[in-house]
Amino acid sequence: MAELFAELIGNILCIIEDLKFWKKKKARRKFEKENNLPKKLMINPIWKLAGIFLIFIIVARLVIGYLFFADYGATKTAEKIAEIELILEKEKKEIGTYPTELKNIIRNNPLRKNITFDHWKNEYYYKQLENGLSYVLISKGKDGILKTEDDISGNKNLP
Repeated sequence: MAELFAELIGNILCIIEDLKFWKKKKARRKFEKENNLPKKLMINPIWKLAGIFLIFIIVARLVIGYLFFADYGATKTAEKIAEIELILEKEKKEIGTYPTELKNIIRNNPLRKNITFDHWKNEYYYKQLENGLSYVLISKGKDGILKTEDDISGNKNLP
């Protein structure tokens, strides 16, 4: 009940502001016509408030995104590397060696279609070592260049 009353009061206040605006606009137009002045752009206060609110929302979203989701790509890539490492371990257990190329783990599984690409759509650097007994798996990171400080690698077999 209190919510409905508050909403009713809010609507009445908006209507009053609209009426004030239209009265002021009508007087301004009359003044412009009498003095041969060009029409001045007049924006309804509700639209001004909506614009300020929209700008506030955009700035808040950017700040929150920067503060809390700056490393989102790195986190997702690290999770994907862990998933790939599990698949590679399963491959080694079944076949006895790691695959020669990372794309071999896709097979006909549609869920693994994009598994060879990191969050930034860069292909992982994968190299089989010691005749299939070891491997190197590295994401080139955001810049897409290998051997830079933004590279992400798994917990195992680091070069």
